[in-house]
Amino acid sequence: DSWISPLGQYLPLCHGTSGLPLSTVLTSFWVEGPELWSVTESVVEQNTNGVNFYNILTQEPDEEMSSVAGEGFLSLLMRHHISPLHRQSLSQLMNGPIRKKLGIIPQNVTWGGQAEAVFSSMSGDFMKSVVDVVDQLLDAGVNVTVYNGQLDLIVDTMGQEQWVKQLKWVGLQSFSQMKWTALNDPAFPGVTGAFYKTYKNFSFYWILKAGHMIPSDQGPMALQMLKMITQQD
Repeated sequence: DSWISPLGQYLPLCHGTSGLPLSTVLTSFWVEGPELWSVTESVVEQNTNGVNFYNILTQEPDEEMSSVAGEGFLSLLMRHHISPLHRQSLSQLMNGPIRKKLGIIPQNVTWGGQAEAVFSSMSGDFMKSVVDVVDQLLDAGVNVTVYNGQLDLIVDTMGQEQWVKQLKWVGLQSFSQMKWTALNDPAFPGVTGAFYKTYKNFSFYWILKAGHMIPSDQGPMALQMLKMITQQD
């Protein structure tokens, strides 16, 4: 679920579904980086009646869409992209049973406590492509798996396919020529839950009826994918 090439992953879907001019989207995602990323998100939300960037079939709550007086673009981005991940139930799970199970987390460290600091520190890197790093991993023989939810906008499948085409990996042509293989949804036998293809040490999974949070949206399918990745199935 990769933020590999921000321009490549946003441009096709935003241009294709929002009606925004290609030049506007292009400028927003490269020339001025995260600040215009935030502006572009706001424009997309306004033109789609508040589409949820994590699942395009749902809408953002009004409080997530509206900006606060004097709020900077980084603060707005953090409210959009960190707050939804820190719901009370998840925090309780990570700081409770998971923390106890691991048994190695220092008392002064809490899950999610560093999120805003990390987000701010990485703001200068958000819009940089790291396709070359994926190439290095593949060339080194590391197993690389890309997975994406069909309904994700923040990291959309169309955009993922675009950056994959930019790889210089020697196996890219063979991978591209392969047909997608359908996977049955474990929760609904006989119903397609995903498509995937794999060649040597590179795999790509396209999960249906799921947004950014694949384990939350399609838990059984996510578990099936994980078993396949770790060769347990």
